[in-house]
Amino acid sequence: MEEILTPAEGEYKNFIHAAIEEDIAPGGRFAGMKVHTRFPPEPNGYLHIGHCKALIIDFGSAEKFGGICNLRMDDTNPAKEDTEYVDAIKEDIHWLGFDWGDRFFYGSDYFEKTYEIAVGFIKKGLAYVCELTPEEFKENRGDIGIPAKSPYRDRPIEESLDLFERMKNGEFEDGKYTLRAKIDLASGNFNMRDPVIYRIRHVEHHRQGTKWCIFPMYDFAHPIQDMIEGITHSLCSLEYEDHRPLYNWVVENCDLDAKPRQIEFARLGINYTVMSKRKLRRLVDEGYVSGWDDPRMPTLCGLRRRGYTPASIRDFCERIGVAKVTSTVEYSLLEACLRDDLNLNAQRAMAVLRPVKLTITNYEEGRREEFDVENNPTDENAGMRKVTFSRNLWIEAEDFMKEPVKKYNRLYVGNEVRLKGAYIVKCTGFTEDENGNITEVFAEYDPETRGGNTPDGRKVRGTIHWVDRDNCADAEIRLYSSLFSDPDPDSGDKDFIQCLNPQSLEVLTGGKVEKSLEEARYPNAYQFLRMGYFCVDNRDSKPGHLVFNRSVALKDSFKK
Repeated sequence: MEEILTPAEGEYKNFIHAAIEEDIAPGGRFAGMKVHTRFPPEPNGYLHIGHCKALIIDFGSAEKFGGICNLRMDDTNPAKEDTEYVDAIKEDIHWLGFDWGDRFFYGSDYFEKTYEIAVGFIKKGLAYVCELTPEEFKENRGDIGIPAKSPYRDRPIEESLDLFERMKNGEFEDGKYTLRAKIDLASGNFNMRDPVIYRIRHVEHHRQGTKWCIFPMYDFAHPIQDMIEGITHSLCSLEYEDHRPLYNWVVENCDLDAKPRQIEFARLGINYTVMSKRKLRRLVDEGYVSGWDDPRMPTLCGLRRRGYTPASIRDFCERIGVAKVTSTVEYSLLEACLRDDLNLNAQRAMAVLRPVKLTITNYEEGRREEFDVENNPTDENAGMRKVTFSRNLWIEAEDFMKEPVKKYNRLYVGNEVRLKGAYIVKCTGFTEDENGNITEVFAEYDPETRGGNTPDGRKVRGTIHWVDRDNCADAEIRLYSSLFSDPDPDSGDKDFIQCLNPQSLEVLTGGKVEKSLEEARYPNAYQFLRMGYFCVDNRDSKPGHLVFNRSVALKDSFKK
C-alpha cells in the first residue's frame, strides 16, 4: 500500500488522500472548494464486497475532508437495470453507515444534456456519424504502429448533425450508425482511436421508457455527469486508468465550468470467491445458491444475512488500504475483522449443535437451579444472565468418547469435567443404539463445586458447555463455509461452477439453545460458547422456528 506521511498531522495518508490534500491546498486546482465525490454503481445487480471498497473510498474520502458524496445510478445501459437493484444498493450503503442526503441522481437524468453536448461536439468538428458495422469497426481498428481507419471521419458536419438527429428520432435500426469522437486514429492508446460515444438501441429503459433509442457510452457520459454535478474527484478502479485520457478529453472540450480529476485505485480481489456480477447472477439463476442474499455470497446483503457487521467490513477495507497495484486478499482477513468486532460486542450464549443427552444421576429429579453467567467477559457493562440447571441436560456429541484419544480432556467413563458455570461432573457410563451411536451419557455431580468452586483444590482440565434439557429451545443451525473449494475459481479458463464446494453448507435441524434465545431476533449476534459466532437468520427465522447462521468460527479455520 502506498502511503505518505504528513508530519504536520502525524498520520499516514493513502495516495488518493494525499492527492486530494494537494488539490485543495492554496494554489491547488481545487483550492477553496469543497471536496465532492460520487459513487456511481450500475443498478444491474447487488453490491458485493468489491464494490464496498470503492464505496468506502468514495464516501470516506468526502467524509475525511468535510466534503460531500453523491449517489448516482449509472443507468446508461438500458438493457440491464432494475429498480430492485436500486433499492438494494441504497439499503446496503445506509447499512454501512453512509448517506448521500438529497444528492441522489440517475445517469439517465442527464440524457437530454448529454445529447446536447454531443451535438455541440459535432458542431465543433469533434464528433461524426460513422456507419461501419461492428465487424468492419474491428477490422479497421488498426494495430500497434498501424493507425485505425474510418471512411466517414471527414463526413460534413451538417450531414452528421442530420444523421444524429434522425438516429435520435428512431429512423434507423440497431447498429446502423454510431457517433464517434474525432480524436486520433493513430493513438497508441486504442481508447483514443475515435471511440464510439453513442449507439442505437431500440429497447425500453427502466425510467425513460421508449423516449430514447440512442444511448451514450459510459466513457462519454461519465465525465459529463461528473461535470454537471460539480464533482471534484472522480475516484474509480484501475481498469479505467487507460480511459483517463478520454475522460480528460471530454472534460477539456465541454463548455461546463467543473473540471473534475479522475484518480484510479486497484480493485479488491479476495480468494475463494468470484465478484463478477454476471457470474454471481448465474449462481442465483441456476439455483446454486438460494438468492443474492445467500450467506455464502460475497454480496453485502449476503454478508449481512450471514452476520457480518458494518464495523467489520469498514475495518477490513481500512486494513487492506488503498493501492495502485492489483492484489488478492485472503478471505481469512475478512473473517478476522468480523471475529475482532464480535468478540467485543456479541453476547455469549450456550447452544448445543449436535445434542446428546447427559443425565446427572445423583441430582434430584424435578429439582432446578439457576446460575449467573456473564453476557460478555470483554465488556464489564454487559452484565449477567441466568441459566437453569437440572438433572437432564444436553451436551455436544463430540464432548464424549467411548475410547478417548490422547490428550482428550472431555467426558469419558471415569473422567471429570466442569460444566460451564455450574458443577464438576464425573462420567459413570453411557448407552448406545444398535449402530454404536451414543444415545445418553451418565454422570454424577459434586455439589461442593457449584459455580466454579474447587474446595479440595483438584484440577479439572476440561470445561464443556451444556443446555438444560427441561428448559431450552429448538433451533435450526446453518454452518457455512467457503462457497468455492478452489482459492482462485475465477482464473484462466476454469469453469467456476466446477470449483463450487459441495460442503459449503451444513444444516443441523436438532440444535438446542438456551431458553432466553427464543426471543432472539435479527440482527442479534451471539458467541455460542466453543462453537463460533452466530446470528439470527434475517429471512427464515421466526417465532417457533429459530434459525441461526454461523457467521465465523472462533479461530481461523478457512481453507488454505
